[in-house]
Amino acid sequence: MVPESHSLRHLFHQLVEDCYAEHVGIRDTEVSSYVADLLTDFCETDRLYRLRDASGRPLEEVGEMMAASDPVHGTAASFDEERHIRKHIGDYTLFLTGMYPESLHLWRQRVRFLQMVRAGKESYWIVSQFNVFEYAQEAPLFQKLAESFEGCVYGLTKVRGEMEKRMALPPSTQTRVM
Repeated sequence: MVPESHSLRHLFHQLVEDCYAEHVGIRDTEVSSYVADLLTDFCETDRLYRLRDASGRPLEEVGEMMAASDPVHGTAASFDEERHIRKHIGDYTLFLTGMYPESLHLWRQRVRFLQMVRAGKESYWIVSQFNVFEYAQEAPLFQKLAESFEGCVYGLTKVRGEMEKRMALPPSTQTRVM
């Protein structure tokens, strides 16, 4: 876990806040802070692939994650676990579609991209429906993330562009995640 005071966390907070406000019109600090913390969290690859199957293999495909999230027909042992998995699906799809869209298979990139966006929006919406007890305070944030998912994705492409400019990285089409 990256400490709260780490300069990387501060960089992500500034970049997300600036890019979301300038390019997308999202000036909601709760949303931008959540996304910045997500970027910081996913700096550690094991956090990106934290979901595992019964044999301990990391789940990398959204379809596998969706199946695992179902508490009735899937492997989620409870509705709390469904929420946990759905939150991760929202985070994972937001991260990949915004920061690494080229990681999607090129021959079906547009279809897969749209499926990922749909899965992310749906997952954040489901998380927002857990709006009682210990989840009541967080539910509105996930509703906002679901409603502004495409804008958040676009904002992350701008964050990545700004990072590439600052770090003088090669164009994003040359970078591969998976």
